[in-house]
Amino acid sequence: MIKLGLTGSIGMGKSETARMFRDLGVPVFDSDAIVHELMGIDGEAVDLVEDAFPGVKNNNQIDRKELGKRVFGDDGALIKLEKIIHPMVSNKRDEFVEMAKIDGHDVVVFDIPLLYEKSYETLCDYVVVVSAPASVQRERVLARPDMTEKRFAEILSKQVPDNEKREKADFIVQSDQGFDYAERQVKEILEKVSLSNA
Repeated sequence: MIKLGLTGSIGMGKSETARMFRDLGVPVFDSDAIVHELMGIDGEAVDLVEDAFPGVKNNNQIDRKELGKRVFGDDGALIKLEKIIHPMVSNKRDEFVEMAKIDGHDVVVFDIPLLYEKSYETLCDYVVVVSAPASVQRERVLARPDMTEKRFAEILSKQVPDNEKREKADFIVQSDQGFDYAERQVKEILEKVSLSNA
């Protein structure tokens, strides 16, 4: 089974690209969605996170805004949170791969925003980086509700720069040339990795 890592800096179009893989029948493991599930209502991580950060639990789920205030900009707190969450996400990813094998899939995608930052490329046979010019990225991100220049700069400072990601990538999906162009690139990637596995 081929494991494709999918990543890209904020505002690059990674989520849309993940949807393209999904639409083509490839199972996609969405790390962010799993974290939401773990910290959502009655999630497996809720009590553990509340124990580590008292006061963040509300209505049997984690108040992500409150948790964000506690960990953003505090590396120690972030590491503490990651030690709780990452092993759980890893277990879910293993279960996902097993299910995909049972269902007869040859390729799966791991959608991991901080793939290079956390060295998750070691889990993957190939890495796909979604990219766009910095001006396009900036315009997309600053159009988001509650986004500020300061917040955008802080997020970027925690991410491996786009040019470095592009250098490390096995494949690049250029997301600023329109939907059809991006979809063609996704199909080409699947053809190439399928051939390599034949």
